[in-house]
Amino acid sequence: MTQTNTPSSLHIPSALALPLFKVVPLSLDTAHSIRSRRQDDFGNKVIETLATGKGPCRVSLRPFKIGKDRRLLFKHSPFEIDNIFNQPGPIFINKANIEPYTDVNRFPPTLIADQDLPITLIGYSSEQVMIYTRQLSQQEKENIDTLITEIFNQHINIAFLHARHAEACCYICKIEPIRR
Repeated sequence: MTQTNTPSSLHIPSALALPLFKVVPLSLDTAHSIRSRRQDDFGNKVIETLATGKGPCRVSLRPFKIGKDRRLLFKHSPFEIDNIFNQPGPIFINKANIEPYTDVNRFPPTLIADQDLPITLIGYSSEQVMIYTRQLSQQEKENIDTLITEIFNQHINIAFLHARHAEACCYICKIEPIRR
């Protein structure tokens, strides 16, 4: 597994300034299934609570409104292949039907702005083997779009990244490269 330290500079040539990645929130199909069945893919009952933390919702990738939003907690695996690196865990979505995150060529600004949300990026090969990890400093978080592009450019064997909460280890979203 590659551990990369803070780069000396985050520079992307102007020819590469086009969006080079896509943020993939939890699908509407998955959210609809959870809301209607009230059971996750592991057979667990979905738990509904009033938001006591900011989340974020894995569909909209926006923070919950504490004390106002109703959220659903369930076990989720963001992987397609069942292997040793498959990391199912608890995630939240908004109970209400909510619009998915759509500005997919940049990391959600509300998550960047949340200084209480520590982020780790974990890179996986096409076989879903973990090959890269990086816990972000606040400065790196503020420059995350450039950093993600740089990671994909420098590590072509990374098929996708997961953004995870660095302390709770909860899955936030998938990030896929756009390779031209």
